[in-house]
Amino acid sequence: MKKRTILNKHLLLLFGVTFLLTFSFLSCDQKEKENPKEMEKETIEITKTEVPEKPEYFLLRPELEKTYGYSHAVKIGNDLKISGAVSMDNDGNLLAEGDMRQQMKNVYSDLEKILKHYGYSFDDVVVENVYTTNMAKFIEVSTFRDSIYKKQFPTGTWLEVKGLALPGQLIEIDMEAHKSE
Repeated sequence: MKKRTILNKHLLLLFGVTFLLTFSFLSCDQKEKENPKEMEKETIEITKTEVPEKPEYFLLRPELEKTYGYSHAVKIGNDLKISGAVSMDNDGNLLAEGDMRQQMKNVYSDLEKILKHYGYSFDDVVVENVYTTNMAKFIEVSTFRDSIYKKQFPTGTWLEVKGLALPGQLIEIDMEAHKSE
């Protein structure tokens, strides 16, 4: 008889726990159904997908860039990526041979044209990578960048390389810019 009483108590306890768990789950389920705005919001956030923006390409020197096989810039959404700019004229001839400071000025002039085409400025530049065949000369004239970046300097890398596209080129700069809405 004592074993039966213990068994009944265990069954009663098991039944009580099952009842409480069932009631708790139903209660939670009920609360979710009672707040349809939250359910609707979650559904919208889950099903909402952003459509990627179509890339918009820009050629600074169209014939030259077609010959070499690249686009000088591409804008996707609020992000702008600019290929390396070098000191050259519209026919692809080197400008300011042997003059690091003047080549740097020419490079920044081209970069500014591209930025302005899209309504950006150097204040929007977030990455700047400099490739130079002579790091010591570049560092000597790098303070010129103070006149370009008036608010803050972007992130970036300075690399000394063996050569650039044309003999006599001393510097090439590529960059990325971002404009917040």
